[in-house]
Amino acid sequence: MHILVLDTIHGGKTIGKAFAARGDHVDCVDVYRGGSTIDVKTALARNYDLVVAPVHLDPDHPLLKFSKAPVISHHEAVHRLLGKDIPEPMVEITGARGKTTTAHALAILMDGPGILQTSTGTYRFPEKNCILKCSITPGSVLAAVRMAQEINGWLIVEESLGISCAGTLGIITSAEDYSFAAGKKTALQAKVASAKDCAHLLLAEDIPSTSLKHVVNLEDVAGCKGTECYLSLAGKTCRFSNPLLALAGYRTSLMLAAAAAMILGIDPEPLSSFSALAGRMSISYEQGVLIVDNANSGTNLATTVQAAQYARSKSGKEAITLVIGQIEGDGAVCEGFTFDQIRATINQIRPTHVVWVGTLKKRGTSEFRKLEPFISSYEVDLQKASISALRMTKEGSIVLAVKTWR
Repeated sequence: MHILVLDTIHGGKTIGKAFAARGDHVDCVDVYRGGSTIDVKTALARNYDLVVAPVHLDPDHPLLKFSKAPVISHHEAVHRLLGKDIPEPMVEITGARGKTTTAHALAILMDGPGILQTSTGTYRFPEKNCILKCSITPGSVLAAVRMAQEINGWLIVEESLGISCAGTLGIITSAEDYSFAAGKKTALQAKVASAKDCAHLLLAEDIPSTSLKHVVNLEDVAGCKGTECYLSLAGKTCRFSNPLLALAGYRTSLMLAAAAAMILGIDPEPLSSFSALAGRMSISYEQGVLIVDNANSGTNLATTVQAAQYARSKSGKEAITLVIGQIEGDGAVCEGFTFDQIRATINQIRPTHVVWVGTLKKRGTSEFRKLEPFISSYEVDLQKASISALRMTKEGSIVLAVKTWR
């Protein structure tokens, strides 16, 4: 087959190499930066048997709009490339919120050797060693599958904007939605569509499932009261407790991990000892100052307000130094932390100090004037901002709420 693979910077190059390795003739086009040998004009003049495009590409891009060949997504391409040669079990996780926490929580329940691949890194279990860091694009699943097969182990993999459905179980962690692909698609619709061929599918609350098969809806099998979670699935029941269940940011993820475990025939009770992940409401103390770290790819208004409430309840003081923003050039974050959202977050929390991270609006603009009275310091990255926040915090706590991959 003559295959055209679009987008070399979000896993397309890996997918192209995999097709070429099985004997296909492949052209790869960098549709975002224009850095590939084959450019758009050249590709438009050629005939292809198949086009592989990322789900986030503008559907009106010339190579899609004028394609005479069938078009599949990167997720679907990975499924084709893997076929039935997958680890057992293989769990794929997607969603706007809670992917990483759900993945880590499920991983601690798994027996024997395995591979966990998330935005925080790729880990070999049971040692829990971080062996590399890579993107969570569909193309990264190919290497993760090979690693799991080499150790004859299980695989849990986090994916952006959908799943390949090659695995044993798919999970969508959040009903939260946003526009992408030049504003012409919605993320939740794309994720649900990608999951239509899953062997088994687990959905967080309020996700539409009428068009899907083999579905377990979280609200039908799990509930939470305070710090205790209870589940009932296929005639089996389970309970576990964890202080993190009191936090909205952890409640759904732990419930999903527990339900996934029961689907896989695993006891979820060890989740009682699961602790907060770095960058996801984890707590530490520096020079006697409480720090709630909620700087991650899913940081937004709601999670930052929750982090501030958590910090105030733990410190017993109202004063907060808020470190907030988005790392400049962090294109890996699909949905941004916009200026209006950040301003609304500051207005709701009313911190004592604000350390801004990343690009700030230009001086003299109305946006800059609206925010300037609240800003105590400007820093280019999270590390420098944390040092600055610690220097200015005399009482209360620090909340890290910078949107960035960690």
